[in-house]
Amino acid sequence: MEEQDGSQSTLRSSLIPTSEKSYVLVARCESSVVFEEVKKQLWLSGPLISVSLLTMCLQVISVMFVGHLGELALSGAAMATSFAGVTGFSFLLGMASALDTLCGQSYGAKQYHLLGIHMQRAMFILLLVSIPLAVIWGYTGFILFNLGQDPEIAAQAGLYARWMIPSIFAYGLLQCHVRFLQAQNIVFPMMISSGMTALVHILLCWILVFKSGLGFKGAALANSISYWTNVLLLALYIKFSPACKKTWTGLSKESLHDIYNFIRLAVPSAVMVCLEFWSFEFLVLLSGLLPNPKLETSVLSISLNTASLAFMIPFGLGGAVSTRVSNELGAGRPQAAKLAVRVVLGLAITVGLVVGTTMILVRKLWGYAYSSEEEVVKYVAVMMPILATSNFLDGIQCVLSGTCRGCGWQKIGAFVNLGAYYVAGIPCAILYAFVLHIGGKGLWMGIVCGLLVQVGLLLTITLCTNWEQEARKARERVYISALPVDMAQ
Repeated sequence: MEEQDGSQSTLRSSLIPTSEKSYVLVARCESSVVFEEVKKQLWLSGPLISVSLLTMCLQVISVMFVGHLGELALSGAAMATSFAGVTGFSFLLGMASALDTLCGQSYGAKQYHLLGIHMQRAMFILLLVSIPLAVIWGYTGFILFNLGQDPEIAAQAGLYARWMIPSIFAYGLLQCHVRFLQAQNIVFPMMISSGMTALVHILLCWILVFKSGLGFKGAALANSISYWTNVLLLALYIKFSPACKKTWTGLSKESLHDIYNFIRLAVPSAVMVCLEFWSFEFLVLLSGLLPNPKLETSVLSISLNTASLAFMIPFGLGGAVSTRVSNELGAGRPQAAKLAVRVVLGLAITVGLVVGTTMILVRKLWGYAYSSEEEVVKYVAVMMPILATSNFLDGIQCVLSGTCRGCGWQKIGAFVNLGAYYVAGIPCAILYAFVLHIGGKGLWMGIVCGLLVQVGLLLTITLCTNWEQEARKARERVYISALPVDMAQ
């Protein structure tokens, strides 16, 4: 017995240090893997945030120049820009997001030639879709007038939208180029291209608005020229850069085949984006029905603008995680994809807390950036804590939506957004604003309810995901795309 006890004691004494060493080594290994993932995502998301902000700035700069021409011109340009976002830009952005899945997974699976084929196919489809959208823009004035808008403002908006028509074709192509490069983790050239375009756009607006005699039409034309300039710069980079030598092999007839499978992914992707985008625009329309509509609309517009600026950070994180997840699934590394989701959730929560805290701290001053009216400034101060809450939730849903795109769950995401915003969010907004008489605060509180539902559903889906199965699906999707057309059929 003593020998046995002694042997057990010796055995234990030799095992304990070994297990501790193993535990330390595993912990260090895990922390280094997490740190590397954080670096990869920050490296991706930083430039993507810049690209999103700079692209958004093109329209903002144009409207700012128009603002110096008078109130009517400003109202018309602002309304046309909003109408263009609802009826065109959001839809094209959503359709192009299908490339997050297709290009990202193909790149992870090292089927590099497929990226160029997927991009060409997307460009062809988006150019076709842009034609009916351009027709809608051509009738902007007529549509707005029949929706009850002021006749003069509707006419100005219609004229501005017609001069913006060339930009819709460029915007679709631009999004295809961005997704193509993003899937390869090539993001700094996009940031440089967007920065150069934004700088030139300022000069272009000054010339076309004030020197050419075009007036506010010149601002719309400047938008079109700048979008096409950005497309041209990225196209030249893709064609001549050694970084894209494997992924861009020239024009191919293969891109005209298998269009149905792209549309099957692109349409739910567009619906997913549009349902969310339209819900926020719907808030501004509802604010016009409240008592003191001038004040409510002004504050809701300021809130929407503030939320859009803050949203750019999680939007970049969402782009980064969609790339990381799609790359890892395509490469057959499901655990790496799962880790990417965990890391980005931590980053989104951290960013949300920092930005939300900042919003609350500057709430009494932020209104002065938009208005000198004390009534507006005080109302904005009341709205800021609600905005901080919505921004926190919006950041989480944005990275979870990026995970959806990386996995190819666009159809699921569309149903989630439909239920979150149109079954929960907007009805709650109407209840709070018009039944409980909370006003504009109630409208945004309704959106917070929608975000809560959206985050809850997306988080549940993500937590229940079988990542090994998603990796198999990704490989099958890439394999089908890589087959010759006759064999695939």
